[in-house]
Amino acid sequence: MRFKGRAADLALLDTQFRTVVDGTGGARGSAVVVAGRRRVGKSRLVQEFCDRSGVPYVVFQATRGRRPEAERADFARSLDSLSGGELVAGLQAADWNQALRSLAIALPDDEPSIAVIDEVPWLVEQDGEFEGALQTVWDRFLSAKPVLLILVGSDLSVMEALQAHGRPFFGRAAMMMVRPLHLADVAAMTGQSGADAVDALLITGGFPEIVQSWQPGMSRKQFLRHAMINPLAPLLVAGELSLLGEFPETSQTRAVLEAVGAGERTFSAIAAQAGGTGAMPSGTLAPILNTLQAKQVVAAELPLSTRSDSKNRRYRVADPYLRFWLAFLQRGIPLIERGRGDLALERIERGWTSWRGRAVEPIVRASLLRLLPDDRWPETEAIGGWWNRQNNPEIDLVGTDREPTARAVHFVGSIKWLDSQPFGRREFQALARDALAVPGATPDTPLVAVSRRAVDDSLPLAMSWGPDDLVRAWGDPV
Repeated sequence: MRFKGRAADLALLDTQFRTVVDGTGGARGSAVVVAGRRRVGKSRLVQEFCDRSGVPYVVFQATRGRRPEAERADFARSLDSLSGGELVAGLQAADWNQALRSLAIALPDDEPSIAVIDEVPWLVEQDGEFEGALQTVWDRFLSAKPVLLILVGSDLSVMEALQAHGRPFFGRAAMMMVRPLHLADVAAMTGQSGADAVDALLITGGFPEIVQSWQPGMSRKQFLRHAMINPLAPLLVAGELSLLGEFPETSQTRAVLEAVGAGERTFSAIAAQAGGTGAMPSGTLAPILNTLQAKQVVAAELPLSTRSDSKNRRYRVADPYLRFWLAFLQRGIPLIERGRGDLALERIERGWTSWRGRAVEPIVRASLLRLLPDDRWPETEAIGGWWNRQNNPEIDLVGTDREPTARAVHFVGSIKWLDSQPFGRREFQALARDALAVPGATPDTPLVAVSRRAVDDSLPLAMSWGPDDLVRAWGDPV
């Protein structure tokens, strides 16, 4: 299948590789850590980069739970494709120090090359000596070669720890985070535009295998109807495969994630939902939520204003696809497997509008941060929401100079994301009234709106944005 999107990611890898080709780095070699959620397309991206590079390369992918000696044997066999592979052919490496030294020997010395080690967290899990060996061989041998070493992994906490102070490989590699496809890429690949492209992102989450299954020009309902008749559709199976790789179905972590995905947002509500017959103890729930945040599966948010409010934290599933899967598809899969995908589709349609209204908020905020700061708000560096404990009022958009506690509130706004109802005078009056509850806001604070439909031009809004503006925000920078 033809590779699409990811132009910025490919350019970033190429920039790193240029330091090797041009010899402009501190050493002949350069290293980069590539991290990202499972099934986000890291391996495919790196393979595409290698194929386009036109230079010798080797790719080794680790296997979870394998014996270290078997893993090292496969690693040695993968070196056969390099020009110096015959120099280490048949070598039985007793440890990772020897195995990585074999890589250094096999790599060419007179031309640039690329070496990829995929699923590094599994190697760290298998062998506690791997990190130290990597550091030693990099410093003494690999960095002296004109090679770009790419370390790939899905466990974000492990990949970030590779670069942590006090760890062997600290300070030796650049860090690159591979995220799902952004809104503009999803729009281009699905043939959708404006509000329909936002819907496509909410459903697919920008995960490449799901986006590629959306035939260009398909409407949202057509795509969902097509998936509901195929139990093996990527839309259905990617969620379970992703979760099973990290969170077994019977684990407490899975129960907490499902509670957040069901719509519970506060600590106490999650504890009640995840605990089953009784609330989950805070001593159990708190570290689980911390782990989910470290893995970037769950995001935690605080009210954004000039007043600190660290106790009013809310949680949400970080990526839209997993949020959609937990809300609708997890319960729908048994129906689809017995040929009643029509019932699963009906459930989605019944809950779609209300679910979308809240799920779109992080996408709107992230898109506006691509458009701001600008000439009107040159110091706006943070965009969030504001709420009190009673959720009365609840403000969709607050623009400030920093987070979580701002020095000044630059604007307050509302998101109206309905198919047929525009942002009109009634919505404006409600916003003007509720905005005064935000600490730091005054009667003179500018008001803004984001609407799926039109915005009444007669309203005294400082600014308004629509779906096309959100898509455009993710285009190439000028």
